[in-house]
Amino acid sequence: MKLVSACLAGVKCRYDGNSKSSKKVMEMVRKGKAIPVCPEQLGGLTTPRLATELINGRAFACDGRDVKKALAKGAAEMLKIAKLAGCKEAILKAKSPSCGSGEIYDGSFSGKLVKGDGITAALLKKNGIKVKTEDEIKAKEEK
Repeated sequence: MKLVSACLAGVKCRYDGNSKSSKKVMEMVRKGKAIPVCPEQLGGLTTPRLATELINGRAFACDGRDVKKALAKGAAEMLKIAKLAGCKEAILKAKSPSCGSGEIYDGSFSGKLVKGDGITAALLKKNGIKVKTEDEIKAKEEK
């Protein structure tokens, strides 16, 4: 069983109220091989919500509001779900302040990327869960 970002499964839970559907992820959910979860919603953030980025270990909405507690709460809840379901792998939304793995936006809200992990991705990795993004899945399929 895998955890997947709910937005990749077609759920309109992204900050902008949309989804970023991945055919591969949707197929996994339909076949009962993946559980769709949105850590930002689990942390209590609304949909839609203001764009958020990480900077120096903190999470800020574009209006300057600190939302790290909500992201950390959502990450902890997602880890509970992973443990309960026996998930060893997650496919998460690339570049997200929660789900990004390997690179995230730099906190300037300018579209610039830096090396790093989102709060959920980092927690899952710390607890032995392998994290991939939809970009990695797509790149692997194209080879």
